[in-house]
Amino acid sequence: MNRFFVEKDKIMENKILITDKEDIKHMNNVLRLKPNDLIEVSDGEKYEYLAQIMKVSKANVECNIIESSVFTREPLRKVYLYQGIPKQSKMEFIIQKCVELGIHEVIPVFTERTVIQDKGNFPKKIERWQKISEEAAKQSKRGIIPRVKDAMDFDNMLNNLNHVDLILFLYENEEKTSIKEVLRSWKKNERIALIIGPEGGFSGEEAEKIIKLGAQSASLGKRILRTETAGAVALAITLYELEG
Repeated sequence: MNRFFVEKDKIMENKILITDKEDIKHMNNVLRLKPNDLIEVSDGEKYEYLAQIMKVSKANVECNIIESSVFTREPLRKVYLYQGIPKQSKMEFIIQKCVELGIHEVIPVFTERTVIQDKGNFPKKIERWQKISEEAAKQSKRGIIPRVKDAMDFDNMLNNLNHVDLILFLYENEEKTSIKEVLRSWKKNERIALIIGPEGGFSGEEAEKIIKLGAQSASLGKRILRTETAGAVALAITLYELEG
């Protein structure tokens, strides 16, 4: 069953109005949905609905609410991925898979070893990445569409971490402490930041700054993972240990 996201003001006592032009086009031209078909709708904040299509037009799709419930697929913990920006289309893969797994928010970060530079076209990249997040959220039937925030530099990232309870620094040079050991001693945390470097990893100076900030340095195992693999693996382990 197909899932759609609508703003709360489009949800009435027993009716939902879908007005997003892209959604309507997709429903009409691709999915060929028609009156009496069932769909799932989320308000992106707390509630999801089973709805039946009543009227379909180019302007809107009107649905009757059959049943409603609080989100059942959202993780209890909010996990934020601070991802060193990789080359080419790797960021698209990272966002897609992490949204499927349950990430709450993705924050692209420029680091010392980031190859890609901001030449004024990053707003378009963020827009593209946000669209990928939306598509992955619909496919995996998330309750929310995880936000892809504007890219920030390394020092801004350090200043942005005071809202989380646990900072997990996944560091390839960490040889003593595993991510599993850290998570099993931090069971009560509600907000967790995962910090992943770009292809070349973090410089020694950057690593020192992160650890000095109070981050828990941890290893993902004996093998060195690619940057496009590390975030998804760290997220999967985190949610398994804390919510499995």
